Amino acid sequence: MAVLDARDPLAVAVTGAIRTGDVQALQDLLDAHPGLASSGIGQDGEAAGTRSLLHIATDWPGHFPSGPEVIRVLVAAGADPDARFVGAHAETPLHWAASSDDVAALDALVAAGADIEADGAVIAYGTPLADARGFGQWRAARRLLEHGARTTLRDEAALGLLDRVRARVAAGPPGTDDLDAAFWSACHGGQLATARYLLERGAALDRVGYDEMTPLDIAVASGAEEVASWLRERGARAGAEL
Repeated sequence: MAVLDARDPLAVAVTGAIRTGDVQALQDLLDAHPGLASSGIGQDGEAAGTRSLLHIATDWPGHFPSGPEVIRVLVAAGADPDARFVGAHAETPLHWAASSDDVAALDALVAAGADIEADGAVIAYGTPLADARGFGQWRAARRLLEHGARTTLRDEAALGLLDRVRARVAAGPPGTDDLDAAFWSACHGGQLATARYLLERGAALDRVGYDEMTPLDIAVASGAEEVASWLRERGARAGAEL
């Protein structure tokens, strides 16, 4: 893969066309520079690494104008829907679309053949669904389910898929760490029925999870007031109290 410096005039021009949704300008650049669609753009300093043009199209905060059409034009010109970020992680463009809840870009990437089970997420090196769940991007998470994404116990708990949670537990009781993590995830997703079920199965009420947050902390941070009230009634504590 050819790599352009982010300060290169061509890199600046193609990034601008992608971010502003100027499809005609993007097509003109791709026509004038064969191989550009499969090139990467390298950046030093903060957020250092090499991004494909599809990563540029799905970078935070996502939801760029004409995003799906930009993705289709890039793929038609030779961009790889499963290109990897080169740097601190190995996420694909689909990971990035999931991380910013950009369902339109997500659909366009899946239609272009992106692998919904690709690993490399910053969340435990998992799939795009792991990113969507970890960052609380519930629309993207549910759309990945509609596209057939496989789920883990944590995914199922966070999304309130109680039938799947029950079936998984019935097939073989999860270990303590998995049970506690699933309970934390249910509180993150505001899934009261699932949280109640997992607590009855023996999950720890005050398990400390991501960013030193307890289930009560993450419920409050996620705006899951019903879950937060239920946790308080059972004596749950915030991390600062532990």
